[in-house]
Amino acid sequence: MDIEQRLHKVIERVRAAELAYGREPGSVQILPVSKTRPVEDILSIVSLGLPGVGDAFAESYLQEAQAKIAQLGHLSLTWHFIGPIQSNKTAAIARLFQWVHSVDRLRVARRLSEQRPPELGPLNVCLQVNISNEVSKSGVGYLDLPELVQQVAELPGLRLRGLMAIPAAETDWHKQRAAFATLREAFEFTKATQNRLDEDWDTLSMGMSADLEAAIAEGATIVRIGSALFGPRMSQPGH
Repeated sequence: MDIEQRLHKVIERVRAAELAYGREPGSVQILPVSKTRPVEDILSIVSLGLPGVGDAFAESYLQEAQAKIAQLGHLSLTWHFIGPIQSNKTAAIARLFQWVHSVDRLRVARRLSEQRPPELGPLNVCLQVNISNEVSKSGVGYLDLPELVQQVAELPGLRLRGLMAIPAAETDWHKQRAAFATLREAFEFTKATQNRLDEDWDTLSMGMSADLEAAIAEGATIVRIGSALFGPRMSQPGH
């Protein structure tokens, strides 16, 4: 199965889930995760010219992403950073990306805000929440989320859009959905209790290839799709 066939299959899954769970048709964005993938794979999707798919891509490794963004600079693409953020990488991330999904501490948020070039406008960010309380995963805990939301919302170089999560791998549908439900509840509670948030608070970045239906059922607005679109995961370049 080639990338075009895989993409159409992913679109079918997303649209079917929207229909099944009462979501507005086309309301869930399919975000291709192009990390470890060659530029040719990105161009394959762009060339299809499908509405709402192929104008945005997600990367996790800054060095790899820098090369791709430079190579594809002639295209009007939106780049999302979804990987862990080291403090010494914030300047490049703030300059090259339009979205960052993985902000989980104030120090990083402040650096992104300060280093965002003013002419680019505020950087769209989501706060990453560790919904499964896994020690190995990044993310702010639920108890610390309200304070971080309040602090990040005040940073002038950032536009706080919502929450992101990577739950523990789970094959049981009900457990998948329960994990996403906790993030949705945190999203809704935050919106109801934080006075500084406005219509910008509109994004739930959750769900990947194996659990996108459960995520859509619980309100995902962006699903991050890698292997279902590009095939089996490849190792990071240089490793």
